[in-house]
This record gives sequence, structure tokens and C-alpha cells, in this order.
Amino acid sequence: MAYDTIAVEVSQHVAVIKLNRPDAMNALNSHLLGELAEALKAADRNEKVRCIVLAGSEKAFAAGADIAEMAPKSFVEMFESDFFTPETEAVLSVRKPIIAAVAGYALGGGCELAMMCDFIIAGDNAKFGQPEINLGVVAGIGGTQRLTRFVGKAKSMDMHLTGRYMDAEEAERAGLVSRVVPVKKLMEETMAAAQKIAAKSMVTTRVVKECVNRAYETTLREGVLFERRVFHAMFATEDQKEGMNAFVEKREAQFRDK
Repeated sequence: MAYDTIAVEVSQHVAVIKLNRPDAMNALNSHLLGELAEALKAADRNEKVRCIVLAGSEKAFAAGADIAEMAPKSFVEMFESDFFTPETEAVLSVRKPIIAAVAGYALGGGCELAMMCDFIIAGDNAKFGQPEINLGVVAGIGGTQRLTRFVGKAKSMDMHLTGRYMDAEEAERAGLVSRVVPVKKLMEETMAAAQKIAAKSMVTTRVVKECVNRAYETTLREGVLFERRVFHAMFATEDQKEGMNAFVEKREAQFRDK
């Protein structure tokens, strides 16, 4: 399928989706978000895809939501259209692992989009921020909620109330990103991580994603119970037998996603 605002390529069981609005620093308008939702759904359905990478350019992952599109809208228009909801729900419904490869600016909606992915690998030039307060609004795609969970109340309050940016080094230190790499090697390092994930059992990677996400959505006691029951259930899979037998036999496992 041809897209106007994103580019999609599938290689070695990894779908790479690149935001492609260079004149607007990949600002997230309704058209881009709609295309992104469709591309993610397609990748999730594609049996050849085992991991997804979401990227922008070296200059900007996404510099925010498209202010020109939103500025003239009224409360009723935003509320009646449930602005942002269908597209972001599509991102969150993807069962395959999604890695955000972030270089340059990831601000406002761009930061929120990156946080909706399963983890972030950042180029050393990355800058994260939630500067909506400078526009007289609050974050609208989960920024106050996810950022607080990831980096804690103090840093989240600081960023949301002052609009300041967090550089890649601070983002890694605070737990927002999993690792920082030289920006020139960002896609190489991200693809290496994606291919490692793609080599695992897809049944297991989906289960891991569900278990880790559950940690942010329930109590510790309920989360551990969920994890343990899923762990028990994995012993009904062929991949569990293959993985453990391969370990005992000192060979590489050949997973079949069963």
C-alpha cells in the first residue's frame, strides 16, 4: 500500500515504519496518524513481520502534534471527534513488539508516540519534551500519565510545567529510554535489537509484552499472579519444549510459534 506521510519497508522479519513529513518535522496530523494506524495494523497481521520499528528522521522523530490543524477547533469539535483516540488506540492494540528509534526532537505528541512503543532506543542527539503548556493546553496523548510512570513525579512535573526538554543522556538516566547510541548508528543498532526479537518465539514475545504492560496497569500482587499464570500456561506450547530442550542440548532453539 502506498502512503503519503509515512514510508514502510519489511526486511528480515522487521517492519520499519518511518514518519515522513519532512517539511513539518514529522508533526502528527490526522492524516499521518491515520496512515500510521493502518500501517501498524497491517504489520501486526503480516505473518512475515515479527517486530516493528517506528522511526523519524535524524532531525526529528516527531516535533509534536500539528498545531495548525488543531488551533481553530472548538471543544465540541475535539470532543465529538474524540480527537487522537482512534489512532492511538490502534497503536496500543498492536500485539507485536514495537521499538521507537528516536533521533532529534520528540516533543509533545512525538514524545507521547515514542512512549506508546514498547521501548525507545535514542540517538545521542535526541531531545524529549512535553511543551504543551506553552500553547495553553495539556498533553493529550498520555503525556502526563506515561511520562510520570516512566521518570517519576518530580521530573514529569518539571517538564510539563516548564516545558523544558530532556536530552538523551538524562532520558536514559531517568529511565525514559533503554539505551543511547551515536545517531549515525541509530538504525543499525535498532535493527539489530529488532532482529534479536524477531528470532524469538512470537508466542513468547507477545506474552512478555502483555506481562510487562500489566505492571503499569495493576497492583504488584495482581501483576505477579498474572505473570505466574501465564508462565504456567507457556508449558502448553511447543516453543517451551523446544527452547528448554535446546538449552539442555546446547544448541540454538528453532521456534515455530506454536
